[in-house]
Amino acid sequence: MLLSVAAWSQNDSIYQGTQIKLDIASPIVMSAANKWQIQHYEVAANVRLAKRFYPTAELGYAGGSLSQGDSLHYNGHGGFMRIGGDLNPLKKHPELPHALLIGVRFGTAVQGAYGTLETTQGGVQQTNPWQEVTADCWGEIVAGCQVEIAQVKNTAFYMGWMGRFKCLFTRQQKNAIYIPGYGKRDNTAWGLNYYLGWKF
Repeated sequence: MLLSVAAWSQNDSIYQGTQIKLDIASPIVMSAANKWQIQHYEVAANVRLAKRFYPTAELGYAGGSLSQGDSLHYNGHGGFMRIGGDLNPLKKHPELPHALLIGVRFGTAVQGAYGTLETTQGGVQQTNPWQEVTADCWGEIVAGCQVEIAQVKNTAFYMGWMGRFKCLFTRQQKNAIYIPGYGKRDNTAWGLNYYLGWKF
């Protein structure tokens, strides 16, 4: 009786664990892009439900300095958050720890930014300082995978990646040309994360 209850709780219960993931790709990529001089740090957490569903929350911090041509110079730092969920579409053996993941996210970011804007009036070049607090939001379609690489007693360690297609919802003109968690202030953007994770 006890064995059957234990087997049911592990294989047939709705909840199958929580995973904490650290993105190790973004700090490396951003530090290599010396032209942007942007820092980006991110952690994520998901819960596995009914073997296939992964409600997810992602938190991070990003900022730094960059320029757009010779006219606009930006400095800013802020936090961001994304919430959403993933689905494992594999129909065979969904109970396995490895998974393909497709999903959606809603992201939002707030930052304090300042810089200078070079303008020319009457043939005279002027340097105009600016400062603003920005709040932005966007949507994402994501796809990736996760693979169990080690298991220790009741915990496991994972690695995986996630590709992102992003669409900006707040498109009003602002001086800040970078959005934490999103990237350069374009209507659409791409992103890639590489995670190391711990499941408990």
